[in-house]
Amino acid sequence: MLYKLLLFLNLNLRKLILILTILSVSCLFLVSLFILNYVVKQQLIQNSLSINEKYSSKIATGVNRDVSNMLQELQYSSKQLGQNFSSTSLRQAEVKRLKNQSNNFNSVFIVDQKNHIVAYAPSALGLKFYTPYTTLGIAESLKIKKTYISAPYWSSVNNLVVLMSQPIYDVNQNYKGFISGTIYLQKKNLISEMLFNQFDFKKSYMYVIDQQSRIISHPDPSRIGEKIINNSGLNYINENKNGSVRLSNSLEVDNLAGFAHVPSVNWIVVSQQPTDQLLEEANALILKVSIGIFIFYLFIFFIVWRISHFISSPLNHLAKMASMLSKNGTQDKISQVDPWYFEVFKFRTSLLLSSKAFDKKVSELRQHINIDPLTGLYNRRGMQYFLDELISTNTHFAVLAIDIDFFKKINDTYGHDRGDEVLKRLALLMQQNFRSHDFCCRTGGEEFIVLMMTSDVQIAFNVAERLRKSMQASQVDEIEKITISVGIAFWPIDSKDIKQVCRMADNKLYEVKNNGRNHVRMTQNLPKHN
Repeated sequence: MLYKLLLFLNLNLRKLILILTILSVSCLFLVSLFILNYVVKQQLIQNSLSINEKYSSKIATGVNRDVSNMLQELQYSSKQLGQNFSSTSLRQAEVKRLKNQSNNFNSVFIVDQKNHIVAYAPSALGLKFYTPYTTLGIAESLKIKKTYISAPYWSSVNNLVVLMSQPIYDVNQNYKGFISGTIYLQKKNLISEMLFNQFDFKKSYMYVIDQQSRIISHPDPSRIGEKIINNSGLNYINENKNGSVRLSNSLEVDNLAGFAHVPSVNWIVVSQQPTDQLLEEANALILKVSIGIFIFYLFIFFIVWRISHFISSPLNHLAKMASMLSKNGTQDKISQVDPWYFEVFKFRTSLLLSSKAFDKKVSELRQHINIDPLTGLYNRRGMQYFLDELISTNTHFAVLAIDIDFFKKINDTYGHDRGDEVLKRLALLMQQNFRSHDFCCRTGGEEFIVLMMTSDVQIAFNVAERLRKSMQASQVDEIEKITISVGIAFWPIDSKDIKQVCRMADNKLYEVKNNGRNHVRMTQNLPKHN
């Protein structure tokens, strides 16, 4: 089945090599793309997770340091106020100094133990002195009477804030109230400056959440104060001090996140990047690399295409020679093929041996088959051997049917001895006019057949005409002019049935006999020349 398919597709060795190369290169290219796509994307994801983790850790360290400094500033002020809490000028001077010296706080104020604000800065707040304030931050600070950092809440002047406070004790350790600083979460503040002044790695962004999973800082101000829900990585983030995780956020967007805790306030800094944005860049990178690989594989295919010619060429030549063993010069052509690799060497050696064996077989046939004793030409039996050999090797040939004109009259007039001389003269002229690998036969009486190794109509006609003229010009003793008639047919051009071809040659011979003799006729027309 495979053999029939190969014949149908007319495939040779070179085509097979090229098809195999195309299939191999195509499979290798597709596998390379798959591996490249997987490895590049996985590597980019791991790099993004690692970098986001480092970023969040760096920011968390900075936030922790700044929060600690802010609490120390508040603590220093609380000690100063504890020495003379009743001094209005001291209280106002201290909030003004604390607000302006580092600009870490958006606002600073002092509250006594009765919920009254007794000093604040900046003055633009417009707060009322000795009026009770019961916001979350104030209430909690008075309640716990120690260092306190609030969750985000709305202040009395409608700002979303985080409050940091330190208790104030006098020299006798009596609680007097607290001093606090606030961070306005929806306005420019220390945390937002730290987060958003950092270089963003491939469109990553940062935000901060507190211990209740509320957003303290975010690039989108509208999300500040929002409680995070439906985040697939939130539990992992809360359970670990730092690390990285691939998660789906509350907006159902796939992200690559790194996170770190801020120890002093138990906040969490998260640096994350949308996975799709990262993979878009990965796809662009893979496309560029794929083009490079494709060009490289084209170059490899070109090399294989050229090499396949050198590999298949000697085998192709030898294959053609295998069907031409009966022709002259075939052994020389086989010897000229360069056996530059083992298989060609073995094939060439086998063909040379086969060609020599074929020549030997032909020689043995010529020596051992029956020869016509009078003319030295092959008889019918010898001719049949050659016919079988030529047909089995699919060698094209012409059948020339030759007959001596008025031969019976020559025998009757000059005797059989003179007739035999005429037969021998024609046999000699046939051997002189035809090539050594053309088979000249006497099939009976004055009838001769030549198996001429050619399918060329013009060549067959020229040789037959030359023989006719040679015979006409030949003189045998005192016998008058001797002529011959020739009929020619071609195998397998006229027919693949050799009997039919011989019959067609005889028919052409009889046409010559019936039309004046001494002429050559063929089944094929001679080519026309301009």
